[in-house]
Amino acid sequence: MTESDRDIANATASDVAEILGPMPDARIAAILATGATLEQLEEAAAWAAGESDVMGGMRRPVIGPVAAVYDILTADEVLAEDRD
Repeated sequence: MTESDRDIANATASDVAEILGPMPDARIAAILATGATLEQLEEAAAWAAGESDVMGGMRRPVIGPVAAVYDILTADEVLAEDRD
């Protein structure tokens, strides 16, 4: 798959598991519902891992599907903080 294909190809359930790691089916379905591309999944994973500096000079705000996937990935962290 070329880099331009990654820009437009919507992710599949196996892509989600491969890029983001194992997770419940409901969470995979929620991520797929965002319509994120493979590149957007990778970007959301980097943000969730605290690697926002990987964007370097191309750093851009987290919006659209990237923001939606990021919110899904970090939802447990927010809930844990609310309980403390």
